[in-house]
Amino acid sequence: MRGLAKRIAGIVSGCAAVALAMSLMCMPPLSQAVMASAEQSTQEELAKRANVPEGLWILISTHQKTLTLYEGTTVKKRYTVATGTSDTPSPIGTFLISHRFAGELGGFGTRFLGLNVGWGQFGIHGTNKPGSIGSNASHGCIRMFIKDSEDLYAKVPNYTKVVIEGGPYGQLDTYLRSLSAGDRNSHVAAVQQKLSALGYYYGSADGIYGAGTQEAVKKARKALKLPAGDRVDYAFYQAIGLILFE
Repeated sequence: MRGLAKRIAGIVSGCAAVALAMSLMCMPPLSQAVMASAEQSTQEELAKRANVPEGLWILISTHQKTLTLYEGTTVKKRYTVATGTSDTPSPIGTFLISHRFAGELGGFGTRFLGLNVGWGQFGIHGTNKPGSIGSNASHGCIRMFIKDSEDLYAKVPNYTKVVIEGGPYGQLDTYLRSLSAGDRNSHVAAVQQKLSALGYYYGSADGIYGAGTQEAVKKARKALKLPAGDRVDYAFYQAIGLILFE
């Protein structure tokens, strides 16, 4: 009798498992629902932006590792990409596709879309390291699978707007980076913009910590009663009102 009871219990347990599996099969996929909700949220956020172009433009999220091609607020195509490392970050801001190359480009794959970043040579291109896609792996450029780079290259003309977003803090990405003379990055551009607004800097926000920026930092540190020097540290960010906020 005990053996029969065990067999019956096993059959019942098996039937319950089958029933559960069938019920799950009938449910709408949660991942699709979540994706649809996220997509709708993105569309709503884009709709709130006053500067969304009517034509084609590109939004790159270094946090999500995605490159999305939009037409207005409509998604035309989305690709997974690789972005810069913490030591060699991708530029944050709004740029234009300024030039392009096609052909066998070695480590750049077969297509290269150059961006008009003021502080260095950056672009969107293919890669001969497909395993890096989806990670922080480049020297600041946006890497794509070769077939994806060829697809995007054929879709967008020069002067297409490219918006690169990092973490929740705009040009400051996810943290306040200490800066010194010779640095070139989005943080420098953000500091230059702030110093310009405060009347300490009169050059362009080109993202290059050169002599003009150095003098402006020294002048600001003295006026704000900070220790003498030309380093942009946490105390300096706080003093000029450049703080992290979402």
